[in-house]
Amino acid sequence: MHKNRDKNVIILGAGPAGLALAYEIIEKSNFKPIIIEKLAQVGGLSRTVYFDNMGVDIGGHRLYTKDEYVKNIWLKFLPIQNKPSIDDIVSNRETNYKEEEIEQNPNKKDDVMLIRRRFSSIIYNKKFFDYPIKLNPQTIKKLGFFTSIQAGFSYLKSILIKRKEESLEDFMINRFGLKLYQIFFKDYTKKVWGYDASVLSSEWGQERIRQLSLFKTIVNAILSNFKFIKHKKETSLIDEFYYPKFGCSQLWDLMAQYIIENGGEIIKEAKFSNFTIQENNIISVKYNSNSETKEINANFVASSIPIKELIKAVDAPLDIKQNALNLPYRDYILVSFYTDNFNLKNETNYKTPNNITPNNWIYLQEKDAIASRIQIMNNWSPYLVKDFENKYLISLEYFTNKDDELWNLKDSEIIDLAIKECEKYGLFDKENVIKSFVAREEKAYPTYCGTYKNIEKIKESISKTKNLYLIGRNGQHKYNNMDEAMISGIEVARKIIKAGNNG
Repeated sequence: MHKNRDKNVIILGAGPAGLALAYEIIEKSNFKPIIIEKLAQVGGLSRTVYFDNMGVDIGGHRLYTKDEYVKNIWLKFLPIQNKPSIDDIVSNRETNYKEEEIEQNPNKKDDVMLIRRRFSSIIYNKKFFDYPIKLNPQTIKKLGFFTSIQAGFSYLKSILIKRKEESLEDFMINRFGLKLYQIFFKDYTKKVWGYDASVLSSEWGQERIRQLSLFKTIVNAILSNFKFIKHKKETSLIDEFYYPKFGCSQLWDLMAQYIIENGGEIIKEAKFSNFTIQENNIISVKYNSNSETKEINANFVASSIPIKELIKAVDAPLDIKQNALNLPYRDYILVSFYTDNFNLKNETNYKTPNNITPNNWIYLQEKDAIASRIQIMNNWSPYLVKDFENKYLISLEYFTNKDDELWNLKDSEIIDLAIKECEKYGLFDKENVIKSFVAREEKAYPTYCGTYKNIEKIKESISKTKNLYLIGRNGQHKYNNMDEAMISGIEVARKIIKAGNNG
């Protein structure tokens, strides 16, 4: 029987940050977390969408963290596999899973965390390059000798002469040199974000790839050949990651179930409407559900919804509100295909079923490509794909804005566009498609330009509402990783517990 919970902690959004906050509140206090979620599904931007008993992540999310507390939460709900997965067996791969007293066999148990190998590539000039970029003989051969020499001298120049890092372009050039930036980052960045890297804040690079550089990728490649040498890897260079057997939503669903069973509440298909505020404190939260406006008392509130939606409900100067309403975002379309053929074969020493490429992601750097990235779900989890030995679950990711022509295409038109791109790059042909599926996500990526320069002033104004806290990617307008979103929720939970116990 769960605790008698006496204070309401209202959480806007059931993504990783909101669920982590609710979990921490459940574990460490007598307060009651109540999550208001606009969708019928938890997980937010990290959820899995399912069709015909198969699953595709919105964006694909590798579970990797250096934070042991977050890792332990994941493994509480999904213990790590210690027996080979079905694709290990089919491929006759050598495995070295840690033996445990309790068997965690993904072929016998559902609630299991898989250990997956990380592979990513870039398609540029119809050639495949490793991602992150490695300056190795294969790269030099594919780039051509003259271009490689230019890239080498350009990189040396970036070491000797550092740019002042005001833009993402400055950030990238300082770490990879001008030539490699122009080849692999410039056009791709504009396609994903809708803006040239020269107008995007360097904070994006600091948030996502931090200290990664060409030098570190080379050092990592060299040291990886010597298994007895332990070395610290940047997150962008990891070789393995965790992944739930049935997609990321499996983890979020288990967390949500635990929260409810222990006294919390999750209200789905409910859209946040407004606050009742007295003396800079929120005393109630209003939301719309089933065409009705409902109200619930609040002692504390945490928000992971986009700031431009939250700002309408708080007291703030007119210029701050205007800046917040104009914060830029990037919207997202996922087009998935279940096919009976996939032409990209394995060119590595890592064995795969039917000799399929082992890539999780392939980045499309071709100038005429509209899609940004290809996901191969067979390589995330074979349990998400029916007949994974002979069939393939392939997704193309498109980044756009709601007022763009692309966003406003019908699903059938987007599917036709995606099939043409797949045929152009030799992935599969139209007649290979068995089923297709389209998912859309508004405000998927908070963008670091425009009124983002005023983000700290916006947050400072919001913080004047004393019992309101910002968490998560959209709640903080911060393009962080999934584990960092969870950490933001956990940290706020601890602040709320401290304030509630002292109040």
